Amino acid sequence: MVFVIATLTVKPEAKADLIAAAKDAIAATRQEEGCISYELFESTVDPHKLAFVEEWESPDRLAQHSKSDHMRAFGRVAVKCFAAPVQVQIITPEKVEKR
Repeated sequence: MVFVIATLTVKPEAKADLIAAAKDAIAATRQEEGCISYELFESTVDPHKLAFVEEWESPDRLAQHSKSDHMRAFGRVAVKCFAAPVQVQIITPEKVEKR
């Protein structure tokens, strides 16, 4: 099992674009083999901070996800919306990685 927490800071004027693109990516991701859960949350203290919280059956399934067409499409929109670098934590029963 693998958990991912990706924290984003979004430009205020681009938040609606990011959320619209995320809706399509989330719907497609939830259909992927190995996806246990995939959610997007908004911070309660900073409306420009969002977090994807994901659960995957295995590292291999997560790797396939990141190469999917819908994630590439989302990435093309999302990269224009970020106000700061994305922070990604990959958490497994054995360790925590930061990227």
